Amino acid sequence: MDAQQRVAAFVAEHEMDAPPAFRLLDLASEVGELAKDANESSAYGANPDEVSVTPDEIGDALFALLALATSLDVDAEAALDEALEKYERRLDDRGEMSSGEGRGDRSEGDR
Repeated sequence: MDAQQRVAAFVAEHEMDAPPAFRLLDLASEVGELAKDANESSAYGANPDEVSVTPDEIGDALFALLALATSLDVDAEAALDEALEKYERRLDDRGEMSSGEGRGDRSEGDR
């Protein structure tokens, strides 16, 4: 059973169904917890080499992301494959992974 299926089974078993909007808010909250860990561990950026986040917080964010994907009927693994292919194309075409947003050179395939 893959990670997304495990999360979906857990959500179903514990009757934790929620609409996508709530799942997205939960994801934002969990990513905020990651940022909090990073801020605190690096003395709010004063010691960037000291950044750390707890595996527990990464797990919470991953759970929230996979629950969101499920609530939107998105196959998370297929979405990841698509993103990796997109990044590979950008590296091949431009030598960088960024979308070029804000620079006016965003190609149709990056949208």
